[in-house]
Amino acid sequence: MPLIATPQRMHFEAALPLQSGASLRGYDLSFETYGSLNAQRSNAVLICHALNASHHVAGVYADKPNSEGWWDNMIGPGKPVDTNRFFVIGVNNLGSCFGTTGPMHANPDAADGRVYGADFPVVTVEDWVNAQARLLDALGVHKLAAVMGGSLGGMQALSWTLQYPERVAHAVVVASAPNLTAENIAFNEVARRAIVTDPDFHGGHFYQHGVVPKRGLRIARMIGHITYLSDDVMNEKFGRQLRDAVLHEAAQGDGAPASGAYKYSTQDVEFQIESYLRYQGDKFAEYFDANTYLLITRALDYFDPARAYGGSLSRALERALCKFLLVSFTTDWRFAPKRSREMVKALLHNGRDVSYAEIDAPHGHDAFLLDDARYLGVVRAYFDGIGKEIGA
Repeated sequence: MPLIATPQRMHFEAALPLQSGASLRGYDLSFETYGSLNAQRSNAVLICHALNASHHVAGVYADKPNSEGWWDNMIGPGKPVDTNRFFVIGVNNLGSCFGTTGPMHANPDAADGRVYGADFPVVTVEDWVNAQARLLDALGVHKLAAVMGGSLGGMQALSWTLQYPERVAHAVVVASAPNLTAENIAFNEVARRAIVTDPDFHGGHFYQHGVVPKRGLRIARMIGHITYLSDDVMNEKFGRQLRDAVLHEAAQGDGAPASGAYKYSTQDVEFQIESYLRYQGDKFAEYFDANTYLLITRALDYFDPARAYGGSLSRALERALCKFLLVSFTTDWRFAPKRSREMVKALLHNGRDVSYAEIDAPHGHDAFLLDDARYLGVVRAYFDGIGKEIGA
């Protein structure tokens, strides 16, 4: 019997002060919960999502059997984060395009009732955490058994331990970093430029023009997707295989060798990897919002808790009180293991209880979403320990 997910939404009228000095009033947060909150209210686990994910963390919708949540292999009955033991909460971040208030929603300060578009205020990881804290207050959750996230979600989990140290017992930070490297910021900037230079972008107010900057979104997704995969995986899946060669083999159906002929064109798709990236870009451009992409990549760029402490991560992490599990993957070059080890070192310097697993996986950054038995086993063992602590 699959876990059935039920989308929920909560409205907050009180203005939320933002790191930029702006504020956001009259906003909604979309979220889902799985499992039950125990009588002691001690078994809540908050899941923080990465760039293009949402509050739909696990399970399926009753009317959509193929609608599995983005971390469904991790969360659910009998899974590493067991919803028979834990009350799991997934929240969609402010500025997103999956139900929570964002650039596609009406701007209450606009006299004509138009949508925010590019006028939606810049949000940061810290702003998201503050909004999540308000939601937890409304749900009656005063302390989390754990906060967990991968990639940008891991940054949110880390930020929780600094902004609300007394409210977190455990933090699980997967395939993440304490800040972005210059190379990562560069990738984000190229993706953003692809979007804002699309003629259909219209300064971020494309909604009123009845268009979508799909060309820019496609390129942004193609750039991002390259960084999520390892060189080994790309070579194994695609190598230098020609697109038409594969089509030729499929058409023959008898194991006949492909022609292997080039088109000698600078415009046509020649290689399988090109076809794959174009497919990913086309799919992404159909459902993701361009302004949301700009906002979320900027939040990634800005995150740097050590900045307020002269660049010292050790000093920044003095505030953290909880226990930690950090996980990295050997072929993840976007959030490399050495970035996780920076956090481990800083936490150990402060005498914190830290577990660390570096998984030898071939999948690159995407490994945190995939079914690696060692990875899932590490998380399962850690949450088993949390369950014993709280009697769940």
